[in-house]
Amino acid sequence: MKKLCGIDEAGRGPLAGPLVVAGVILEKDILGLNDSKVLSEKKREKLFDEIKEKSKYHIVFKSAKEIDDFGISFCLKSSILEIMEQLQEFSNNFLMDGNTNFGIQNLQKEIKADAKYAQVSAASILAKVSRDRFMDEISPLYANYNFHKHKGYGTKAHIEVIRKFGRSDIHRFSFKLKALGETESLLQKTLF
Repeated sequence: MKKLCGIDEAGRGPLAGPLVVAGVILEKDILGLNDSKVLSEKKREKLFDEIKEKSKYHIVFKSAKEIDDFGISFCLKSSILEIMEQLQEFSNNFLMDGNTNFGIQNLQKEIKADAKYAQVSAASILAKVSRDRFMDEISPLYANYNFHKHKGYGTKAHIEVIRKFGRSDIHRFSFKLKALGETESLLQKTLF
């Protein structure tokens, strides 16, 4: 019998940086798995390497430009489909954290799955740590923005530097900020 593949994302809502989606099929038990948001950074980092050693997995990055060009929903859906294609040899049972399956056949969905299923917890951790590491790596290239501190999320400090320096090429131009007096963008497409 083929095992469950858990799927989760990190970076749906930030103002800068990529969307990262991960799929994980656990081959051995791992202690301490949980939704990445409730784990400390140190714990996530430790589990990240263990998950990679004890699972089949696939991680997909979608850039800020791809999100602007195609919309966040399209990027999520295409990432999920890529994961399903890459891992179909090992699983025909796919479960996504959240309230939508984006119209994808054979994809189950469940709210809070990242706290209930070890496979989805593991996917949540791979996605979050991969994205955080990326933002830390690019931070020196964008010294004004302090991406290593807020990872591109819309913190007060991040919004203030956008106000001062404008957006960089790693920012999502389609995500409009009420705090800056911007109105809803026509670029925020929801393609299915």
